Amino acid sequence: MAGNSKRRGAVRKEGTKKGAVVGSGGQRRRGLEGKGPTPPASARKGHPAQRRTAAKDRRAAAGTRGRRPQDGDVPETVLGRNPVLECLRAGVPATALRVVVGATSDERVAESVHLAADLGLSILEVERTELDRISGGALHQGVALQIPPYEYAHPDELLEAASESGQPALIVALDGVTDPRNLGAVVRSVSAFGGHGVVVPQRRSAGMTAVAWRTSAGTAARLPVARATNLTRTLREYAQTGLMVAGLDAEGDVSLDEFDLATDPLVIVTGSEGKGLSRLVRESCDVTVSIPMAGEVESLNASVAAGVVLAEVARRRRLG
Repeated sequence: MAGNSKRRGAVRKEGTKKGAVVGSGGQRRRGLEGKGPTPPASARKGHPAQRRTAAKDRRAAAGTRGRRPQDGDVPETVLGRNPVLECLRAGVPATALRVVVGATSDERVAESVHLAADLGLSILEVERTELDRISGGALHQGVALQIPPYEYAHPDELLEAASESGQPALIVALDGVTDPRNLGAVVRSVSAFGGHGVVVPQRRSAGMTAVAWRTSAGTAARLPVARATNLTRTLREYAQTGLMVAGLDAEGDVSLDEFDLATDPLVIVTGSEGKGLSRLVRESCDVTVSIPMAGEVESLNASVAAGVVLAEVARRRRLG
């Protein structure tokens, strides 16, 4: 038998392929050595502080507000002369403009080419058959704009934005709002009334598509939109940090006229026009607020309701 069979521990055990092993090989000594002081929270992997620090580093490297693509997001192709032109005028981030040979004779296409050139986008002249293939047979009118996936912020980053501003937090969360035009309009209102960002759930919600970008009138480039894996959990985490979570509901606990917490750090939650707030989200709210209306209208569009409340909150904060 190989090795010193008389040395204790040197005999290979039956049914194993390992060679002789003697002692701990220093493992016990190393196990007793100290590991040094506990690293700061910002250096511990998985800690919220570490995630925030990593987000700041990404912002510094990318020159943006730390937005990042989410799993499953794919590039978007905007088709048609008017939609493409509107996207370019609104400053929707894009990577390439495809134009069918000879299509620049149209004034809208010609303006799109000029705008794309000013923005430094790739301008590709293609055959109509290629654009037919890219569009999947949809009507493209000889022009298509390639838009990368939107890079969403982390919900914690909205709190950071509020802290850096020196103002009480003002965030809007959308529950079940599936129309991107509503999302874009909310982003525009939040920016107009001094809010710090918008939160949308990852599922069953509108995303920051080209339509939402256009509706936001370019404010989406300056205001972070965060995507929450679980909106209910995010709202509860916001509440734990000291924010008041106020849900908008036609049969709310208190009228907007009587809502006296507008100057506090606040999360305004609005649901879809048809279903309103979901049960779990409603249970996560500290208070539900109704908007007094003179007519017989039962409810307001989600973006309109958010705009009304944001305007009132901004007014009260100005008055102190």
